Amino acid sequence: MIQKKELTILPEKDILVASIDIGTNSTHLLIAEINLDLKTFSIKFTDKSTTRLGERDEEGNLTEESIQRVFKTLKRFKDYCQSNGVNQIITAATSAVREAPNGRDFIDRVKSAVGIQIELISGFEEARLIYLGVLSGTVFADESYVIIDIGGGSTELILADKKDAIALTSSRIGAVRLKNDFLSTESISRERANFLRTFIKGSLEPSVAKIKARLNKGKAVSMIATSGTAISIGNLILSHLEQPKQKMHGYKFSKENLRIVLDKLIKMPISEIKKIPSLSERRAEIIIPGALILETSMNMLDFNQLTISERALREGLVVDWMLREGIIKNEFNIQSNIRKTTIIHQARKFNVDKERSKKVTNFAFQIYDQTKNIFHNDSGLKAKELLWAACHLYDCGKYVNISSYHKHSWYLIKHCELLGYSQSETNIIASVARYHRKTLPKKRHDSWQSLISKEEKSLVLEMSLILRLATSLDQRPDNIISSIKIKLQKNILLIKLLPFNSNQELLLEKWNLELCSNVIKELKNLELKVV
Repeated sequence: MIQKKELTILPEKDILVASIDIGTNSTHLLIAEINLDLKTFSIKFTDKSTTRLGERDEEGNLTEESIQRVFKTLKRFKDYCQSNGVNQIITAATSAVREAPNGRDFIDRVKSAVGIQIELISGFEEARLIYLGVLSGTVFADESYVIIDIGGGSTELILADKKDAIALTSSRIGAVRLKNDFLSTESISRERANFLRTFIKGSLEPSVAKIKARLNKGKAVSMIATSGTAISIGNLILSHLEQPKQKMHGYKFSKENLRIVLDKLIKMPISEIKKIPSLSERRAEIIIPGALILETSMNMLDFNQLTISERALREGLVVDWMLREGIIKNEFNIQSNIRKTTIIHQARKFNVDKERSKKVTNFAFQIYDQTKNIFHNDSGLKAKELLWAACHLYDCGKYVNISSYHKHSWYLIKHCELLGYSQSETNIIASVARYHRKTLPKKRHDSWQSLISKEEKSLVLEMSLILRLATSLDQRPDNIISSIKIKLQKNILLIKLLPFNSNQELLLEKWNLELCSNVIKELKNLELKVV
C-alpha cells in the first residue's frame, strides 16, 4: 500500500491534487479539483508524454535515454503544477521501474534532480488503485465486476463489487512487453498471433484461476476494461460500425466486434496501422498485442461484452489520497452517490441557481407522478431519475449565453463529465434540456440524431414535455405554488394550480402554462385547460 502520511491541514476551499503515473510506455499527469463539500473530484487537466521507460539494456536496466525523457517530462509537469496552484503532487511508478535492477536508483535520481518523490507500487497495489479509480467514475449495480487494465508491462485483473475488492491480481504481461519480446517485424502472421494467444493464456492462468475461485456463483458478473488499449479498440470498433465519435467512458462493445477489428489489424502491416487516424504512432505499434490480451482474457473468463472505463490508476491515486486525508471514510462513500454528486458538481460549475432548480424539480415530479399513462409509461423510474438530472442542468447554457440557452445546455451536458451515466443516458439528459422550450425535434438536429433508439426518442419527448410544463411555472424567484393537480377528462387535460396564499393570483403562471398547449396537442393530441 501507499504509505499513510501525516494528515495535511486542508484549506476550506476546493483544492487541486495532481497524480503522476510513470508507466512502461508513457508518463501521465492528471490534475483533479477536489470539492470538500461534496467529497468528490473532477478532472481539470490531463497530459502525457511517450517516455518509453520499458526500453532496457542487456542487463535489464532502464536506459539512460529513457531516464532522461522521464526527467524532462517530470520537470515540465512539476512546473505546470506549480504555475497553476496545485496543492499536492502524488507520483507512482509501476512495472517498468519495479522490475529494473536500477529502479531504486532511478527513484533517488528523480528526487534529487526534479524534487518529486516517487512511490514504487507493487502489482497488487496497482490493482487496488485501479479499482478505486474505476469505482470513482462508474455506478456499480448489485453484482460483481471483473476489471481488466492492460498496461505496457503488466495486466491487472480485479474481481470487485461496489463495497470492496474481492481479488487483486497482476500478471507480468503487457502490450509493450509482448511487442518488444515477440514482434520485431513489419507485420504479424496468423501463426504468430496464435502463438501469442497461447503465451498470453499461460501468463494469465494464475490470475484467471484466482478470479474464478472467488466468484459468487449466484451473483451476476460483468466486465469493465480500462487503459489506452481498451479505449483505442473502442474507437476502432466505432469506426468499423460507422457510428459517430463519442466519449469512450461507459461505451460497450462485444467480443465479436473485437474479433473483427483484431482480424483486420493482423492482416495489415504496421506502416498501414500507423495511418489510422484514431491511433498515435506508438499506440499503433502495440495495439495488436494489447488487443490479443483483451481477447484472450474475455475468452478465458467467458465474457461476450465489456464496458469501458476511462478512469483507472491516476484517478485511483486521487481517491487513495482522499481516503488517507480523511476527506472520504471508505470506498463505499465514493460509490453511493456518484450520480447525484456529479450533477450537483456540474450545476455549480455552470452557476445554475440551486433554489430554482429545486423548485422546478418539485413541479416536474408532481407532473410526472400525475401523468403516468397520460404522458409516459415509466414503471422502473429510470425516466424520473434522468428527469431529475435534466431539472438541475436544463439552464446551464445560460453560462454561455442567455439567447438560445437550451442549445448551449445541450452542448455543455453532452460534453461534460457526468460520472455514473452511460453515453446514451447523457445524450437523453442533454436532449431533454434541449427540447424543454422552443421548437420540437427535427431530423436534422444533431441532438436528435445522437439518440439511437425509438425508446430513447420517446423518453426525450415525454420528459422534455414534463420539464417544459415545470419551467413554465417558474416565473418568480420565490415559490408561490403550493401544489399542482392534474386530471384527464376525455381529451382535455385539466391542470389546477393551488397557491400558498389563497389571495395570490397566478396569472403569470397560468399564461405561461397555456403557451404549452400547442406542444401538448401535437405530442399527445390533448387540449389543455388551466384552472
